[in-house]
Amino acid sequence: MPTVPGIIHNEIKSRIVSSLSFKAVLATNLYSDSTILTKGANVLAYKQRIPIERDTIMVFADDAPQYNWSHPCRYLLHDAKTGEFYHEVQAQFPPYLTTEAPKTFQPFHQPVRITDIGLHFPIRPILRCPIRWTKGQRYAVLFSGASNNRHANDLEFLYRTLRDIYAFPPANIHVLNYDGAVHYNGSPQPVASWPGDHTAYRMPVNGKGTKADLDTVLDTLKANLKIDDLLLIHTNNHGGHNGTESYLCTYSGADYLASEFAGKLGTLPKFNSLMVMMEQCHSGGFNAPILAHSTAAFTSVSSACQELNNSIGGAEFDPFARDWIAAMTGNTPYGGALASNPDTNGNGKVSAREAYNYANAVKDPYDTPVYSESSAAAGDYYLGERYGYIWPIYCRILVEILKPYYLHKPIPEFYAILHEKLIPNLQPIEDKLGNASAGQEAELRTALTAVIKKVFG
Repeated sequence: MPTVPGIIHNEIKSRIVSSLSFKAVLATNLYSDSTILTKGANVLAYKQRIPIERDTIMVFADDAPQYNWSHPCRYLLHDAKTGEFYHEVQAQFPPYLTTEAPKTFQPFHQPVRITDIGLHFPIRPILRCPIRWTKGQRYAVLFSGASNNRHANDLEFLYRTLRDIYAFPPANIHVLNYDGAVHYNGSPQPVASWPGDHTAYRMPVNGKGTKADLDTVLDTLKANLKIDDLLLIHTNNHGGHNGTESYLCTYSGADYLASEFAGKLGTLPKFNSLMVMMEQCHSGGFNAPILAHSTAAFTSVSSACQELNNSIGGAEFDPFARDWIAAMTGNTPYGGALASNPDTNGNGKVSAREAYNYANAVKDPYDTPVYSESSAAAGDYYLGERYGYIWPIYCRILVEILKPYYLHKPIPEFYAILHEKLIPNLQPIEDKLGNASAGQEAELRTALTAVIKKVFG
């Protein structure tokens, strides 16, 4: 392709920046292509086709660069011979959403940068009493289609939480990301390590971030879900709104409309609990359809933003997804303490509603989280529970004895041994303690009742 003459290119750049308002100068990122788009070509703004009617120099204006897509942006088309501006195309997506941009497409005015990675020293999280799960199976679907690094990082954080903290069986976690591997579009490249603790990504990606692959997983779950089971669904990456309803962007092929997604959930058999957490833009438009079609006895949906709004992104994580997962985990992705204890009722478990409340309390001011539930009881469901206040001495001693092993073994190895080997061997001890605790509770209740009646009459 022919290259744009330098003088004309600089004149175009100067003219565009000069035309911006004071506010826009500080908030609009501008990109240009140094090659000439020839007449008859087409530019793809994700699914929107922009025809090129003459030899053209293209400038792309991102008017809300902190948000996930979709959000307002513009394609500014200039005559390749004269540099004269001749057409502006309003859009909601950039070029190269799911593919690497060519080296000829570069920023020339970038006041807003979310790719600057902060320096976080990872610490080993505090060891807590193990999680237990007593009835039914637990399944999870982690989906990201047009992934950037922050979206893949969110999925990895949740995957580690499900495996290490909640002991989800690996076969029950379905990860669908980008092109079917631990890849994403954009920087940093090459894909090397997860920023939480700088170790290699652990999530095994089972399929692509496409509607077809997500449908396949849901069809698989249709055959597996039973009446006592729990299903967690997390969707990430980008989303849009077509004027009628929200949709979830995909790596390739058809987008997933909210009505279609909810309808697909409606084909699942009856099961106990559906817990949904959505990060993408316009995710709030999924809440009502999911509740209307869910076959679960108890359903909760936590979304990063209202139906007509965008969700904010970050350099390494999406704030809402990061904070919801952190509430379920008990620490930040870097291993640090949370802003507050999400277990507000102190019952030894973090419910769907409590995780949402925590994420909403510490939310980025640009996000507009929304929460929906099928009943008051639906928000009380959880991914697993600690032993809680019933056996505080047991938990304290268990953690005390485990701590040296936890500090000296790699975290994945420690939790694999804990969940697969140790906990089954603790069952006889816990059964004995359970019977003793029940007797002690009855004795304590009788004594307390007698004293209270004596005092209050």
